[in-house]
Amino acid sequence: MDLEVTSGTIATLREEAARAHPREACGLLLGQGARIELARPCANVHSRPERHFEIDPAALIAAHKAAREGGPQVLGYYHSHPNGRAGPSAEDRAEAAGDGRIWAIVANGGVSWWRDGANGFEALPLRLVQG
Repeated sequence: MDLEVTSGTIATLREEAARAHPREACGLLLGQGARIELARPCANVHSRPERHFEIDPAALIAAHKAAREGGPQVLGYYHSHPNGRAGPSAEDRAEAAGDGRIWAIVANGGVSWWRDGANGFEALPLRLVQG
């Protein structure tokens, strides 16, 4: 099954990457099943945000709490590579949990989609939907 992503989500990812430059933007990918309906920007609390990202733990906890109360599910995460490519970096691979979550990586105006699986990152096919 292809991953479905709304056009509004793609626009948010690009806007947030541009806004954060030269730091890495980061946030949460929210939705249901295989459909990402929202990218929620979060503070990058890493001590070196120009080359790394760390999603604000309070934002992550709040999103999981909202999901338990009937809100959209946390399907994954996004971040940008201000001076890199739209693919998992060595740092991304080292930090990955192998938990099956979806990662979106934004670079040079492009967005790539990955599943963080037990055997590393796997590129995901994408179906763009209006929204």
